[in-house]
Formats: sequence, C-alpha cells, structure tokens
Amino acid sequence: MVYDVVVIGAGAAGLMCAAQAGYAGRRVLVLDHANKAGKKILMSGGGRCNFTNLGTTPQHFYSENPHFCISALKRYRPEHFVELVDRHGVEYVEKAPGQLFCATSAKEIVRVLWTECEWAGVEITLNTQIKTVTRQGDAMRLMTSMGSIDAGIVVVASGGLSIPTMGATGFGYELARQFGLDVLPTRPGLVPFALSDFWKERSAALSGLSLPVAVSCAGRRFVEPMLFTHRGLSGPSMLQISSVWQPGSSIEIDTLPGEDAAASLREARQTTPKRQLSTWLGERFPKRFAQALLEWYPDANQAAPLAQYSNDEVDQWAYRLNQWQLKPAGTEGWRTAEVTMGGINTDAISSKTFEVKDVPQLRFIGEVLDVTGELGGYNFQWAWASGVACGQAC
Repeated sequence: MVYDVVVIGAGAAGLMCAAQAGYAGRRVLVLDHANKAGKKILMSGGGRCNFTNLGTTPQHFYSENPHFCISALKRYRPEHFVELVDRHGVEYVEKAPGQLFCATSAKEIVRVLWTECEWAGVEITLNTQIKTVTRQGDAMRLMTSMGSIDAGIVVVASGGLSIPTMGATGFGYELARQFGLDVLPTRPGLVPFALSDFWKERSAALSGLSLPVAVSCAGRRFVEPMLFTHRGLSGPSMLQISSVWQPGSSIEIDTLPGEDAAASLREARQTTPKRQLSTWLGERFPKRFAQALLEWYPDANQAAPLAQYSNDEVDQWAYRLNQWQLKPAGTEGWRTAEVTMGGINTDAISSKTFEVKDVPQLRFIGEVLDVTGELGGYNFQWAWASGVACGQAC
C-alpha cells in the first residue's frame, strides 16, 4: 500500500492534520492501535471536552523553546476552530471566561473530526500495531500488523504518556530517538497532588470540599478552586501548579485570595472585640473547613474573644490562612495526569511545517512535542494549530 501521508495517532492533532492533508489532495491514511478514535477527547472535560480557549496566547504554554509554538498558534486561532464546530452544528457553552465546552457531549468533537476526514477522503484504520518505521530514500516504510505501508510523509501524533488506560504509550518518543532526536525528560502535568501522614488524613476528612484559593510555586500563581480528596488535593488550582512543581518542593496556598487576613483580623479585633475566631472563620469558609482549621491549629485562645488575641497570635493565624506552606508527597502520576510535560525537543523541528529538519519525510505534532498548555482548553488548541500547520504543509 502506498500513501502520500500516513498519520500515526487518531487523536485531536492526528485527525485534524489528516483532514487538512486530505483537503490538499493528498492520499492520507490514519493508523491507531486503539479500538476507537479520539479516546482522550471523549473523556476530557468530564466528557464535555474543553475544546479551546478564546484567550489562547503563547504565554499559556510551557516549553524549553517558548518561541516554537508562536507560528502555528498565530495561523490557526481559537475562532477558526469555533467556526468549524459552528459549521457542524455543535452547541457549546462558555463555562469560565474563554473556556468553551460542548453543551452535550465530547462525542460531538470526534464527530466533527471524523466527518472532516471522511469529506477529505482520509482512510482511518484502527486496531493496528506499528512495528517499525524506516527511511526508504525520500520516502518512509511502515511495517504494521496489516502489512507493509509506504508513505511519502509520516506524521507522528501519538500523544504523550498521560492516562495509559486510554492507550497512551511512549511510541512517539522511541521513534524520535530512533531518528536521533533529543527527547527532554517527561513528567505528569495537570495532575492532582498526593499528601502523606496527617495531611492526607486531614484532606480525606474534607474530601469533596472545594475552596477558592491562590496557589504559588516556582514563580507561578494561579487563582482557581482547590478540591480536597481522599488522597490529597485536586481542583483547577492544584492541576495548574502541578505543571511547575518539582518533587521535594513546597507549594504556598492562600485560602483567602484578595483578603489580607492580618489586616482583617486586626480590624475585627478593634470593631467587634467580643467576636470569637470561630465566628470570624465561619463567615469566610464553609463550616467543615472552618471547623477543621480550629482542630488543625488548637490554641489556648480559641474560646476567647478576639480582643484577647495578641499581635503575634493574629499574625500566626494570618500566615496560616494567607501563606499555608505544604509539601506534597508527590502527584497521582500518569494514571490521572491530563498532559505530559517535556517531550521531543523542538530545536530539531520546523515550527512552520513540523518536519524534522534532517528528515523532512518525518513530522511530529501535538502532545508528543515539548509544548504543553495550561489547564483550560489550551492543549486542544495546540493540537488543532499544530495539526493544521503540518497538514497544510504535507
């Protein structure tokens, strides 16, 4: 079998790339070892798929080469994908500023991509194992479970290592190394934290409780909700900061973002001296969390009015509330990570065509590259943008 383009991976980037190449008149085949296309699309966003973010900029991405993503993101913007889903009659909602989700089901996004591939004449073959990929002069040869396939161009859109139950493997990284490319260290990103010892017990006791917080680490700060779980901490704020957190380091949690707890406590001590700390906490936090704080930090003054609190005691409570220092035991790992940090070093990849500079017949797109977005639809926008740029250049 001979094709102009063979795309490895029937996910967001792969299907987008295949459709573009097909519309350009290329004979295109998509191969995937899974039994279903777009598995990660289907489970993303709680089954509703946060398919883009209207505020996407290159600043929302992590990479050793932060300039690499600029070209593709400029050429294919969120409004272009919105126009595509509008054309296919997909209803969507804006859950948070800029974050667009399907109104009903993520299946709608897979339907759009599948339909586009059909219209573009793309062949999609699932349940197919790829054994080897080798260079044959100016072309490529793939040995697969369905036999030998020759291709003018092979596009690798195999994704990263996150959520192995969805079929994630290290295939793309192994292939990159085979062709002499540098693969930067990978680690789970956008992943919940695991806690140990008494903090795990404390979190488990509050499991299911969500709080608005600001979390800081490694010079980054995110103001988003935090969720207590049986294993530790999750929710948007924790997922966001997990992408910059390094094992052994601490995170700082401000449980009263936008409020100076020391100033507020001093004012309360002055204006309502008979008020108890428990009352003041209960006005700011859910009852379960306010009660937990009093249990975590028992002190002699708890039953006393605020008037009896010294400046040092006020400052100590303010520190606990505005600058809670916590050292996670680790993360939940690849099992629940939404993305892969690190990946193929983009120095060897063209930011315009996504071809390997020394092997133009080979291209890499999407999550397999060292480009990772923050939480909120950015990673899908990168999939669309890199897929379009590559597909149009095939």
